[in-house]
Amino acid sequence: MMTGNTLLRFLYTAVLLPGALYAQQPLKLNINGNKTYQTIENFGASDAWAGQFAGNWPEAKRAQMADWLFSMDTLANGQPKGIGLTMWRFNLGAGSAQQGSESGIRDEWRRAESFLEKDGSYNWDRQAAQQWFLKAAKQRGVPYFLAFYNSPPVEFTKNKKAFSDKGQCNIDSTQFNALAVYTANVLKGIQRKTGVLFDYISPVNEPQWDWMDGGQEGNPYWNKDVSGLVKALSATLKKERISTKIIIPESGHIKYLLEDGDKPGRGNQVNELLKPGGAHYVGNLVEKVAAAHSYFSTSPQSASEKLRTQVAERIASVKGLRFWQSEYCILGDNEGEISGNRKDTGMKAALYVARVIHTDLAVANATAWQWWLAISAYNYKDGLIYIEKNKTDGHLEDSKMMWALGNYSRFVRPGMQRIEASIAGAGQHLFVSAYKSKKNTVVVIVNTGAHAESIQLGGKHAVTYTTATGEELVKGYADGNAVIKAESIVTLVM
Repeated sequence: MMTGNTLLRFLYTAVLLPGALYAQQPLKLNINGNKTYQTIENFGASDAWAGQFAGNWPEAKRAQMADWLFSMDTLANGQPKGIGLTMWRFNLGAGSAQQGSESGIRDEWRRAESFLEKDGSYNWDRQAAQQWFLKAAKQRGVPYFLAFYNSPPVEFTKNKKAFSDKGQCNIDSTQFNALAVYTANVLKGIQRKTGVLFDYISPVNEPQWDWMDGGQEGNPYWNKDVSGLVKALSATLKKERISTKIIIPESGHIKYLLEDGDKPGRGNQVNELLKPGGAHYVGNLVEKVAAAHSYFSTSPQSASEKLRTQVAERIASVKGLRFWQSEYCILGDNEGEISGNRKDTGMKAALYVARVIHTDLAVANATAWQWWLAISAYNYKDGLIYIEKNKTDGHLEDSKMMWALGNYSRFVRPGMQRIEASIAGAGQHLFVSAYKSKKNTVVVIVNTGAHAESIQLGGKHAVTYTTATGEELVKGYADGNAVIKAESIVTLVM
């Protein structure tokens, strides 16, 4: 039996101290379905670089990876089997793998095959392991597919390598048509082989970086080069009656959508490439999307939000234009908040990723959000799934970063519209966004704080899915109030 003093100490602990069940009185969730924002298009990830080997692993293990990434099925206890990605990005390699050590790319796992052989013929058995994942994604219901180049195939580059040795664009404009024809042939060839017609083709990647250290396949482009390549590719796709749409510019930092900054001729890409009247305008030839990567721009939170507000304003200045965050993992030191070095399959990295997703969606109005390495063999915070660096078999493990992405990707489906949401009195440790369809409303709450929160749902009922220490999208129920555990991501389906 508690004495008076003991009871007071208990109440003090329960109400005020970090880690206790509740930090304060329940907070109220406010949702306004009449205030709408962007329509969500997809959540995705790419098969680079490990897909080229992981797709050759034993059937049970590669099927487990595919289930984690793509499945919308549930286990017997109601827990999701996977995160239900709605976009799969396929790396169209440049052929450095065929070159082997002569490619100049030191890490074999960052080389990639091309379908083009030295004699000019096409070998559709190339990239076979990646094609396995492509078919696995289709079989599990993934609705959208994108093919992308890091570098043009080496047959078309100036130095016959898959990276630039001078920091200049490694493909001459006289080769744009040849690359366009090759691309059209590959799109048709892969469709015949796998049944997948790519919805999108992304011909350039992070054009601001010089890509001259041999760390991976890559190629710099100036805006004039992007424009020239797009014109050639668009004309060829139209001639071949291929419906695949072009996505650009895959900016290496979202600031380059807004300004040249330290990359003259390679920045200010919304105004130059996608806005009518721009110096290198091709907005009429591509999907009405400005794609950029969130690397090196996510900390501190105040600066992240300020930059994304500017991005949203710039995107809104061009009629019909949308913003895709098309590649991200944790890189750099992030103002000391979290380092990209060393893998982290736990909640620290997951909470940081969830905050980034929230900010890109709720501040930058991203209509798509895509991760970099779906499968990683590296000691970095770059993978949703981690495997041994073994070409044929080995250990694999999931990560909380994957399940955190799943708090969005599995439940916020294509066609859902973001709506106004807030939590009255919430501190800076709570992030909330909401999305509606004709059938339901989905709310995602990220609690980066060290104590739990009780959230009033306005008398509504919800099915909850929690990712936290020891939990991966664990199913629960909330009746009127929802408990958001400390350091957790919770999706509420109302």
